[in-house]
Amino acid sequence: MDQLRALRYFSKVVESGSFTQAAKSFAVPASSLSRRVADLETSLGASLLIRSTRQVKLTEIGRIYFNSIQDILHQLEQSDEAVRSYQAKPMGQLRISAMVGFGERILLPLLDEFSALYPEITLDVNLSDELSSLGHDEADIAIRGGIAPNERVVAIKLMENQFIPVASPEYLNSRGQPETAGDLPDHKGLYFNTPRGPTPWLAQIDGQWQNVSAPAVFLSNKGSWLLEKALQGHGILMLPRWGVAPYIASGQLLELSIKPALSITTNQNFAVYLLYQKQEIIVPKVKVAVDFIRDRVRELYA
Repeated sequence: MDQLRALRYFSKVVESGSFTQAAKSFAVPASSLSRRVADLETSLGASLLIRSTRQVKLTEIGRIYFNSIQDILHQLEQSDEAVRSYQAKPMGQLRISAMVGFGERILLPLLDEFSALYPEITLDVNLSDELSSLGHDEADIAIRGGIAPNERVVAIKLMENQFIPVASPEYLNSRGQPETAGDLPDHKGLYFNTPRGPTPWLAQIDGQWQNVSAPAVFLSNKGSWLLEKALQGHGILMLPRWGVAPYIASGQLLELSIKPALSITTNQNFAVYLLYQKQEIIVPKVKVAVDFIRDRVRELYA
């Protein structure tokens, strides 16, 4: 039995939910594909799929097996693509995942220029503040704000990601301008909600980091909505300097000078990073995109 082919057939059946659709993907008869999957089950001594006239479902052990083989198949796919693409010109589909605010304000305008330079690369851009995996069917490149991740990926620092407190002139006229962290309990806070809870406001007081957050009036995982609330005068918001710079320049928001300075993290390596998987041979489409984004962002925002 060709086990690798059987694994690919089995994986495609699970993804498509149909032997017929999976067979079309490989341009083989459905009966042939079904026989290969059945041979795989026989060799394992386990039923991986529950077959019916309407749909195909995974058994419990089938789901465990499916999840365990995805990294193997993805590594093989990367190896095949690296060999085929070695010394070839950049082409193919490039999947990029980025934070919404960074994507809208910085990345998307740059990608217009990138597409003109590399017309044979098809861009698939996903803007989301949720974490995305670098791997199978998700992203070739991810741009995230935070600290450098683990050693399994390459992390390139693009720019600083300093969060600053801002508020609208209308809000400050009605509530007054806070001058110290001790003034914040009398104000209203707008907070980005993460899976671990609202992003806190921290200040170093007497050598110790303390939570000095103002009472929350709005919380959300959608930064653009919180920015709208700040512009409408509903409270104080902490956002990256690069995200609020246009509104400060126009006078719609004012940067607050609060002592001691506020932060959302105690980590000194907090920045915007470009991430991609470690590979011995980087496929051309990824290499040119990494080089282009790194150089253009540093040029414009250094």
